[in-house]
Amino acid sequence: MEPVLEIFAADDFALWPVGEHESYGYLVLNGELTPAEVGTAVMRIADCNAVEPEDEPEGEGPCPTDPLGAFLHGLLTVSDPFAAGGFRVHDNATGTVFVEPGCCNGLETWRDWLDMLDGADGAYFGHDPSSVAERVGDVVRLTLDAHGTDGGPVIELPVDHVRALTADAQQDMRDFLRLAAPWTEQHIPTHAATVTTALARALALTPATR
Repeated sequence: MEPVLEIFAADDFALWPVGEHESYGYLVLNGELTPAEVGTAVMRIADCNAVEPEDEPEGEGPCPTDPLGAFLHGLLTVSDPFAAGGFRVHDNATGTVFVEPGCCNGLETWRDWLDMLDGADGAYFGHDPSSVAERVGDVVRLTLDAHGTDGGPVIELPVDHVRALTADAQQDMRDFLRLAAPWTEQHIPTHAATVTTALARALALTPATR
């Protein structure tokens, strides 16, 4: 299980260094990212929260006019920041994917895994594919595409194992935040503290401490 951020190509982005990625792929968030990959992640999360002038949050004042301030404005002001992606579950040996976040799913919903493990109804992760995680007694059944014609790959794992995997994925996000803090200080120093806090909110975590 790993936290993945859906990314787009950023051919014309010039506010800070970013990596080269194809659109509609995923970037795994963890503590091993290069500075350029951290830049890609920050860019994408900020872009996920871009707002049009007519949708400006009340009481936040007008959007800044400088390119950097304007690009970060939504991330820093929206009440519920969003990070497109989620937790992907796959078999390292075979490459088989059992859960993949679909459209409109966000990393900030990762606690749905904990709710499911504690007995709530199954957790759903967007559509195309429509992956589902359901607790059935002492196991968790993972279905890649519950609404597909054949449902795709299905696997059952012990509840305790899935709980440990979820904790590991959460730690990966925390490790990413620990990389992001010094990255913001180097590349966007005038916004470092606020962006670091906003990234933590977008991932439904508390800000990282070093």
